[in-house]
Amino acid sequence: MSSHLALLRGVNVGGKNKVSMAELRSLFEHLGFADVSTYIQSGNVLFSPTTSVTPEAVQVAIKERLGVDVTVVLRTPRELRRAVDALPFTDVEMSKLHVGFMAHEPAHDVIGTLDAEPFHPEEFAVSGCELYLHLPNGMGRAKLPAYLDRHLQVPTTIRNWKTVTKLLELSGGEGDRPGAGVPGHVAPSGAC
Repeated sequence: MSSHLALLRGVNVGGKNKVSMAELRSLFEHLGFADVSTYIQSGNVLFSPTTSVTPEAVQVAIKERLGVDVTVVLRTPRELRRAVDALPFTDVEMSKLHVGFMAHEPAHDVIGTLDAEPFHPEEFAVSGCELYLHLPNGMGRAKLPAYLDRHLQVPTTIRNWKTVTKLLELSGGEGDRPGAGVPGHVAPSGAC
C-alpha cells in the first residue's frame, strides 16, 4: 500500500512536457521509494517513501533526470480522503467535477476577491489546499480554471473526479463518499 501520492502538473497535456510513466516510475525507484506505481498518463505516482520527501526534491530530480520542469504536489491517502469528503458540490453530475490540488493554501484575502459570476454556470469552492470546480460544459471549454490560476497564484494541478476517487482507492483509502464542504466557503486547514 502506498502512503504518498505525487501529482505532476501539466505532463502529457497537449503534446507538452512529455513524460513516460515507465521512466517516472524508474525515477521514483531510483530516489529510493518503494511500492511505486502510476495511474494513467497524466503524472499520478503512488509510492511509499523510505525517507522524508518534499515536492521540491522530486521536482529537481524530474528536471535533472527527465529534462522536464514541472510542479509536483504531494498528498497522503488521509489528505486525499479529506479532499474527497470536503466535496462541496453534491447535487451535480459527477463527471463535471474536478479537484485542483494546490501546492499551498492560498491567501484568504485573495480568495475573497474572486468573482465567478462572469463564468456562470461554472462554479468553484476552495477548502484548505484544494480547489473544487464544477464545470458543466467540460474542462476543455471552461474559462474559470485559467482565471483562478491567474488570481490565486498558487501552483495547482487539476484532476477529474473519477481520477481523484480512483487514486484514493489505489492509495488504500476508502471509496467515494462526497459531501462536507460548502460552495464558496474556505475551510481552515494546516499545511498541505
